[in-house]
Amino acid sequence: MASPPRHGRSLAHKARQRTPGHHYNASFLPAAERAAILGWLGQLHPLWEERYSKHFPPPPGQSQRRLLRPVYWLGNWQFACLDYYRPPKGVKNRCVKAEPFPAVLQRQVAKVEELARRMFRGPDMPEGWHLNTCLVNFYGSRLEDGQWVDTARVGEHKDFEPGPVASLSLGERALIQFVTSSRPGERDEVVLEQWLDDGALQLFGGARWKEQTFHRVQRVDTRGGHVMPPEMPDFKTRRINLTFRYVPDVHVTPFAQLSPEAREDVRPYMETLARHSAFFRAELEREART
Repeated sequence: MASPPRHGRSLAHKARQRTPGHHYNASFLPAAERAAILGWLGQLHPLWEERYSKHFPPPPGQSQRRLLRPVYWLGNWQFACLDYYRPPKGVKNRCVKAEPFPAVLQRQVAKVEELARRMFRGPDMPEGWHLNTCLVNFYGSRLEDGQWVDTARVGEHKDFEPGPVASLSLGERALIQFVTSSRPGERDEVVLEQWLDDGALQLFGGARWKEQTFHRVQRVDTRGGHVMPPEMPDFKTRRINLTFRYVPDVHVTPFAQLSPEAREDVRPYMETLARHSAFFRAELEREART
């Protein structure tokens, strides 16, 4: 992979300076809490999702594809085939009620929410904001046709959920970049970059970092030799990122209350999750009774 573009002074140096709306703490997670989170992660069964579905087919000229990495969601599950949460219009049938945070994550969330409420005011802190959704991304290499292919990256995107966004990093460090761009795929100026270390917290919000820039994971190191749980037959994880966001509770929908089309699209995923989760088994049983 080519080296990231450089513009003027060291961007890594800039990121270490005080940056309004962006906070980084390299040693946020105590060792005991890190160990507890890893123990919880070892019990997960991440899901491989496909991008499209029967009722949300690929655009013209594109084909079905599997996501680059396995994922797990807490609080609400934004299945890729439902096209994620994109307010103001993309709010119905987007966020499916999911398992609550385990106690060890809820403790981290409480600390992050306290910090965020000190950092952000007014329009940067929506009424009712609280971190009620978590995307667990597994970064590493996947097995394709007998070969291990490195897929540890994320292209330019925005997190459309309102209010501040927080992430916890585990394993190998990753280079995140915030870039100015009129649309994903363009290569405009990198305005901030930061190495995200093992045990680190990143918190960002406000118009500058939520609306005026995209962010991307440019690359994930291999030098630390991290091998992260859980074990998967077709994937080797070297970094895990937990991204916490806010979805208004009114937009979080139990599976049984989704539209018939949305239920049909995500039912296979719900059935897969239910093999290992009492929560998702109960959701399927509730839908069967309606």
